[in-house]
Amino acid sequence: MKISIVGAGSWGTALGQVLSENGHEPLLWHHNPEFVEEISTTHCHPFLSEYALHPALKFTHSLEETTAFSDILISALPSQVVRQVFSNIPELKVKIIVSVSKGIEMDTGQRMSQVFEDILQIDSDAFVVLSGPSHAEEVIQKFPTTVVAAGTSLENARTIQTLFSNTYFRVYTGADVAGVEIGGAAKNIIALAAGICQGLGFGDNTMAALVTRGLEEIIRLGTTLGGKRETISGLSGMGDLVVTAFSPHSRNRQVGQRIGKGETLQSILASMEMVAEGVSTTKSLYTLAQTLEVDMPICRQIYRVLYEGLVPRDGILELMSRELVDEHPL
Repeated sequence: MKISIVGAGSWGTALGQVLSENGHEPLLWHHNPEFVEEISTTHCHPFLSEYALHPALKFTHSLEETTAFSDILISALPSQVVRQVFSNIPELKVKIIVSVSKGIEMDTGQRMSQVFEDILQIDSDAFVVLSGPSHAEEVIQKFPTTVVAAGTSLENARTIQTLFSNTYFRVYTGADVAGVEIGGAAKNIIALAAGICQGLGFGDNTMAALVTRGLEEIIRLGTTLGGKRETISGLSGMGDLVVTAFSPHSRNRQVGQRIGKGETLQSILASMEMVAEGVSTTKSLYTLAQTLEVDMPICRQIYRVLYEGLVPRDGILELMSRELVDEHPL
């Protein structure tokens, strides 16, 4: 099959690699014509420079060409630019849109499924979210990886499952779009916190507490928005949280670690070529939790560290000094 991928960063390219090896023909879009010319000539991705790209991978900077290329389109853009890019498409005729972005839009608090429904007026059955514990650097090396394809149309979710699955990339299906999206977005904030704890020199006890209590916060928000606890306890929630909080590949963890060591957020972002989704998602999720009156103390402290100048060590101590409560209130 011909597959369109909007976003030729490391993750979009790694997914294109999987599709190519499954016998499909992906066309990847990047906004920069110079990037497209270079990668088309060298067949080497600057963020994945150690690995050979499949010869079937093709790149373009024409958005119109990309969106007209196939019936299935994969959005691999940073979540904060999805609306801007897709608003420039006069008419989108694809049958299935697959989002692999892990974020919540800042201005609206919308998940990616809601953004696409808003700007393209698509039927919700046309949308599938693909998410789970999956670093591009490991997928391109064919390390065994498992993710979830969720959609209100299980038929479409299973189409995506079949499209991607092979001996090293296994896709499960589900119908809980909200649970998968919230798990994928909110875990980035806990990964920022994990990096901060590492930067401060804290140990395994701290990390275990952070991940466990962080998961509980994600479940609170996800279930409030209609997601299921079992979804967030699965691959797209707990699984993604573990890999993002502990892996050196995680950009969100890297940002948090540098903050914990004393760097400012502004200097860190200025030095980065790739996007750490958790930085913007912290702001949008904090606002969403406040609006919904969902208690998320870890996420609140990360917001204060990033945007209100709270000293990271003080933020941790404040969390430890809160009123004592039951682990699972009756």
